[in-house]
Amino acid sequence: MPASNLQVTGLCKRYGDFVALAPTDLDVAQGEFLTLLGPSGSGKTTLLSLIAGLAQPDAGQIRINGVDVTYGAPYERDIGMVFQNYALFPHMTVAENIAFPLQMRKTDAKATRDKVMQALDMVHLPHVAQRYPRELSGGQQQRIALARCMVYRPSIILMDEPLGALDKKLRDHMQLEIKRIHRELGTTIVYVTHDQEEAMTMSDRICLMNAGSIAQLGTPADLYFRPKSVFVADFLGESNLLDAVVTARSGDQVQVSMDGVAHGSATVYDPVIANGKPVKLMLRPQNLRVHDAAQHSATGDGGTLSAKLTDIMVTGSMTRLYLQPHAADAAPLVAAFPTNRFGSQYAIGQTLGLSWVADDAVAIAG
Repeated sequence: MPASNLQVTGLCKRYGDFVALAPTDLDVAQGEFLTLLGPSGSGKTTLLSLIAGLAQPDAGQIRINGVDVTYGAPYERDIGMVFQNYALFPHMTVAENIAFPLQMRKTDAKATRDKVMQALDMVHLPHVAQRYPRELSGGQQQRIALARCMVYRPSIILMDEPLGALDKKLRDHMQLEIKRIHRELGTTIVYVTHDQEEAMTMSDRICLMNAGSIAQLGTPADLYFRPKSVFVADFLGESNLLDAVVTARSGDQVQVSMDGVAHGSATVYDPVIANGKPVKLMLRPQNLRVHDAAQHSATGDGGTLSAKLTDIMVTGSMTRLYLQPHAADAAPLVAAFPTNRFGSQYAIGQTLGLSWVADDAVAIAG
């Protein structure tokens, strides 16, 4: 694994009695794209602000390339920042905006011109060099903000919800642009967002935060397929969470029982889950197999249940079925599958069978 570019050790921040960031440890590798993800108030922006030097911690240490910068000024940290509101100087041309950080570093005029054009080429906007920010679209302004940030090749680029002000189509395009630039530059990026799809699409790893602490840190696949808590399972992507009790365990497989289910089995990643423990059984909508009620008992090695179809929604490429299990007090379920040209063969009010395979279900401590 590449050497750590950024090391955070025991970093914490309080505002009076409110703990904005509990003591936190985090290592970010050279060239990594790490996303800080979480709901409002989770601590992700506080952590980014501390790394940037925009706030000072109450305790802990920040090291960038092995140098302690915990209480150093932002300009001493070899970082660049991209904000949601672009922060371009309106009275300067695009070229002057991009040149500004080089001029502050007293780069000579010829090198500055060359680096400005290289940065503009990187974001595919060499033709707007003499325009002013007001003459650009929102997407173009964001790309210029990115060019200004990377023109002096900082060791780490920090991005605070940079795409939040863009519409969905433009945001999707900019996600691809940022990923492309990241691959070409190989710069470390720490990216803040509350958008789950954005985090899943762009990140090498996701640091999912909640209530000032790290809830789980890992690859997008780790968090999506192997959540360590109900919060992670519920926050990242859509999930069905069923109440169950463990009846047997063998390695990473457990047998579970629950109302309205003849049998059930699932994968488990938590060593403390044992016989008799209550768990939540996580099933992603696309992993629920839908059958006629008469067929479901013979299908699926993970488990089966029956439910009444309450609604059908076609969302373009996917069809979603909303179902109510027959068990008392059971939570509603969602099943999803690719839309086909024949449409749904199911009718609202129909009783359907649902099944799954054990590898697609995860038992999480309840």
